[in-house]
Amino acid sequence: MLSALLGMHDGLALAERSIDFHRDHLTRALDPERQIGPQEVSHLLDGARRLAEAVAVREAQAKSVTAVLQSLARVSAPTPPTSSPPAPAPPLVPPRPARSR
Repeated sequence: MLSALLGMHDGLALAERSIDFHRDHLTRALDPERQIGPQEVSHLLDGARRLAEAVAVREAQAKSVTAVLQSLARVSAPTPPTSSPPAPAPPLVPPRPARSR
């Protein structure tokens, strides 16, 4: 379980780095002093698509990690069953002597 959680954490960290990278790339590409030509538009659209994919991956990873962590929550200790004292055993019937005919 720990190994799976660590793997999920690594996936989440990778998605966060990818989001940061693509966001920074789009920020540089959308500099107000820069001219945007037809070729830059396709690059901007590709960057926006990659950013959206990274966000979707992060959300899926976060949802999986949350579900696993919530499943590990402690459950309350079961209450011992309240049972009445056991019923007394029926009396033993003494063996009857054998009768001859």
